[in-house]
Amino acid sequence: MAEKRKIWHWLALLILSLIWGTSYILMKKGLESFSPYQVGALRIVITFICLLPVALRHFHHLNKTNILSIIIIGLFGSVIPAFLFPLAETKISSSLAGMLNSLSPVFILVFGITIYKRKAIGTQIAGVFLGLLGAAGLLSTGSFTFNLYGLLVVLATILSGISSNEVSKVKELNGIKITALSFFVTSPLAIIYLLFSDLSVPVHTENWVRNLSYIGILAIFGSAIALVIYYLLIRNTSPIFASSVTYFIPIVATLWGLADNEQFYSSMLISIVFIFAGVFIINRPDFYKKWRPTSDE
Repeated sequence: MAEKRKIWHWLALLILSLIWGTSYILMKKGLESFSPYQVGALRIVITFICLLPVALRHFHHLNKTNILSIIIIGLFGSVIPAFLFPLAETKISSSLAGMLNSLSPVFILVFGITIYKRKAIGTQIAGVFLGLLGAAGLLSTGSFTFNLYGLLVVLATILSGISSNEVSKVKELNGIKITALSFFVTSPLAIIYLLFSDLSVPVHTENWVRNLSYIGILAIFGSAIALVIYYLLIRNTSPIFASSVTYFIPIVATLWGLADNEQFYSSMLISIVFIFAGVFIINRPDFYKKWRPTSDE
């Protein structure tokens, strides 16, 4: 029997959808002045600064039982994807990046089964294949070749699948502590890169201050606040339910993309329907039982 969800669970999903659905257009605007690696590093460092007081206050919670999980969560859930997404958006549209991100629940289930020994039923496995088929449609150019930059987004969702499962293993920490400590232990990589990065080029571009502010909004809302909500949701529900946010992220991302004159093709809609169908089956594997006739005679 499915667990009854509370109103705040659904409200959290809505807030996450709006924040993360907007993050792709913010990355695109940041790229107008900064390199993809600078966008990623700035996002991580700004988030690190915002969460530093929380991390210092709860630093004593780091111990040998959770440090590895915290590192995995930080690297796979935040730091590496922060570089992969803007790098992908140098060659693909922000709306397509948002659509491909809807694969997250697929890999959460895959790694939940293979690494974290979670149970699954046959219909959920079918949902995985539907999701992958939809992703292949989004990546295909129509000539059986694939957009390699789109695969960077797929890689980010793979890493997110591991990170989301890992969050549920950290029993003694809540969402904000996990977020703050994960950035505390993994952000030095981004800080070192930024220290040796040549920022003289972007500061001479037009509207660089505005574009930097977009990255700041991306860091504060798209990383610091959103991840706190996301990890809190995982701890109070499950990784699969929390990943349901990917139903709505592509809608928000596509609307922003259309507003920014990005192209949208009917084939993309067909592919995203396949992904949505797969994610729905993964989240509701027993849905078909409602439609089966029951024998009372």
